[in-house]
Amino acid sequence: MLRRRRAPSAERTGTAADLLVVGLGNPGDEYAHTKHNVGADVIALLADRHGARMRRGKERALVDEVHISGKRVALAVPLTWMNDSGESVRLLVRRYGVTPEQLVVVHDELDLPVAALRVKSGGGLAGHNGLRSIKNHLHSDDFQRIRIGVGKPTSKEQGADHVLSRFSKRERAEIDVTIEQAADAVERILTDGVDDAMNRYNS
Repeated sequence: MLRRRRAPSAERTGTAADLLVVGLGNPGDEYAHTKHNVGADVIALLADRHGARMRRGKERALVDEVHISGKRVALAVPLTWMNDSGESVRLLVRRYGVTPEQLVVVHDELDLPVAALRVKSGGGLAGHNGLRSIKNHLHSDDFQRIRIGVGKPTSKEQGADHVLSRFSKRERAEIDVTIEQAADAVERILTDGVDDAMNRYNS
C-alpha cells in the first residue's frame, strides 16, 4: 500500500513537484462521468486515495498536492473546456516547475476499445483536441499519456455526441475497473518510470 500524506503547497515551499498529473475533461455537472471526462475521474480517484482536497486554483484548474512514496505529486483537473486544456496546463507546468517529461496527461481515446488502457510516452495526438491544445501551449509533445479507451462512434459525424455521452451500465462496470488501473499506472510511473508502466499495462 502506497503511503498517503498531504504535501505542503509548492508555492509555500518553492520546490518543484516530482510529477504533475492532469486529468482531462469538460467542466460542469452535465459532463461529469461522460466518456470525455474519464481523465478527470482518474484524478478524483487518486485524490481520494491520497487524501487530496481538490480546490480551484488561479491556473483555471482544480488542484492539490500529495506525497506518494515520498515524492511530491501535483494533481489537477483543468476547468477550461477540453479544447482549451493547454491554457491551464501551461500555467500548471509553470507553477509546479516540471518539464514536459514530468507531466502525465490522462485522457479518453477513441482509437481504443471501451475500457482498454495504454501508457504512452510522447508521440502523436491521435486527433485529440485536448492533447493538441497542450502541445500548442507547451511547444512540446514529450509529455506522458495514460489513454483510456471509449470506443469509436458509428460515424465521424457522431464523434462529438459520442464522447459527451455516458457509458452503458455494462460499460460503466468495465470502465470503473480501468479507472482503478489508470490510477495504479500513475503510481507506477512515479515509482518505477514510464517504461516499466508501459511494460505492465500495454501487454
